[in-house]
Amino acid sequence: MNLLFIGDVVGKPGRHMIDVYLPKLKEKYKPQLTIVNGENAANGRGITEKIYRAFMTAGAQVVTMGNHTWDNKEIFEFIDGAKNLVRPANFPEGTPGKGIVFVNINGVEIAVINLQGRAFLPPLDCPFLKAEELIKEAKKRTPFIFVDFHAEATSEKIAMGYFLDGKATAVVGTHTHVQTADQRILPQGTAYMSDVGMTGPYDGVLGMDSETVLKKFTTALPARFEVAEGREQLSGVFIKADSRTGKAMSIERILINDDHMFIEG
Repeated sequence: MNLLFIGDVVGKPGRHMIDVYLPKLKEKYKPQLTIVNGENAANGRGITEKIYRAFMTAGAQVVTMGNHTWDNKEIFEFIDGAKNLVRPANFPEGTPGKGIVFVNINGVEIAVINLQGRAFLPPLDCPFLKAEELIKEAKKRTPFIFVDFHAEATSEKIAMGYFLDGKATAVVGTHTHVQTADQRILPQGTAYMSDVGMTGPYDGVLGMDSETVLKKFTTALPARFEVAEGREQLSGVFIKADSRTGKAMSIERILINDDHMFIEG
């Protein structure tokens, strides 16, 4: 079972990289399931129905979200009808949308779970307890379980990796927009990476225009961040899982930008 995941898509530059490179990556890796994190896809904050559908047309089967899920108000108009859009599962009970989806690939189901951390982010329900609940539910249907853990603190992400080691096929982090180089298979067979990184502007501060961000840091005055322009990048990860057990066999880091094209394998 081959899984391809593309990290946080930021604004128009990120969407452009999806259009250009996702077909090429799918041709190279031939994934059964392709997942894209789209929580920053609409001008850096949130997502629209048009963008969600564009990701599907480009080759994604699932779109995950994060702490910017509700920043574009249009989402309230379509989230309940978007069957493969997944927002953090540990939002309070009654929140629109869903935190887990099951995708049927040639008769085999794959569960995709989205969770949000609590360290340095708005307080939500416990992601560890919610993960345990959803993994138990998913295991009744499939051994293939992918977790996008949208969190700030590396310690919280690593803790989640070990918490779900041997229970999930993969636990990968999003949110910080800086790709880490700690991809590995944990002792019990779960693929792990602290942060997949960002797909969007290569020049800027986490995807935002650097001049505006610097002004905020140097003056401490409010500033409206805008998506940076110029060079672009794509960050992702490719995971192979055993077709019988659902345990990860390998995890490869993908990074494409003007300075280098890092595609393992």
